[in-house]
Amino acid sequence: MIKLFQRARDTGEDWRSLTERMVHEMHIDFAKLGILPPNIEPRPTEHIPQIISMIERLLHRQFAYIAENGDVMFSTASAKRLWKAFGTGYYHASCRDPHRVNEYKRDPLDFVLWKRAKPGEPVWPSPWGEGRPGWHIECSAMNCHYLGTHFDIHGGGSDLIFPHHENEIAQSTSANDGPYVNYWLHTGMVTVNKEKMSKSLNNFFTLRDILNRFDAQSVRFFLLSAHYRKPLNYSEENIHLARASLTRLYTACQFADGSRSEQHDAWRARFCEAMDDDFNTPQALAILFELTREINSFAERMMMKPQHLPPR
Repeated sequence: MIKLFQRARDTGEDWRSLTERMVHEMHIDFAKLGILPPNIEPRPTEHIPQIISMIERLLHRQFAYIAENGDVMFSTASAKRLWKAFGTGYYHASCRDPHRVNEYKRDPLDFVLWKRAKPGEPVWPSPWGEGRPGWHIECSAMNCHYLGTHFDIHGGGSDLIFPHHENEIAQSTSANDGPYVNYWLHTGMVTVNKEKMSKSLNNFFTLRDILNRFDAQSVRFFLLSAHYRKPLNYSEENIHLARASLTRLYTACQFADGSRSEQHDAWRARFCEAMDDDFNTPQALAILFELTREINSFAERMMMKPQHLPPR
């Protein structure tokens, strides 16, 4: 939410209209890429009561405190027993960043649950005065509201592991006294010519820029070419290679008659085994290309085989 307010302040656009415009643009890009829309797209501004309720629970259980400046802070020291029980791993002395310290924190790793009002920022009423939610509590409150306090899959970029997801785990397990998420799917970052994408390096572009130059199927195939947890290096050459590889698969499919056999079941089993291994798409695609070579070899043998014409 804070990044949204900063962007609106920098551009002079109302934060509500900025939100609607960006969500609309995102939906357009997702549709072009062929991504199915989610069932629910919750927004923190529409879930202030749920956020306040979770903060109140943390205060009541003494996992949070009200700082001298009026902010509500999560107490990392109070939650150490839960980190060990539920698998959080970043809270040790080696992770203490001196730049994260301020005079109102009891511990350098304590983080904001509710921020007191600042001039020029939207605010909502709360038992602790007007203000806005902290970054981490928004996700915990909305996730628990729609998915329950313990659910299977949580995704996000690898850059969110710390502090965001670690803080999510800490506050969620503390509020609910139980495990939070079973499986974390963290995606790698996109690089450009093996450099981090950034505006300062002048190698920044959007998904729409790519879709204006390449078809969606090729882009999707390119995204599958690397394991989702690994960095993905973007270059036009790699997109062209993805398009050529996809064409090879489609061409091979023309020779497949759709019949089922023991060989078919064996290929399918290998493919599923790769996908069951943490969505190992590079391995799954390698198996498909093995099958493609088999199909093409069979097609060549059939074309070379003498044709026995019926008698006149």
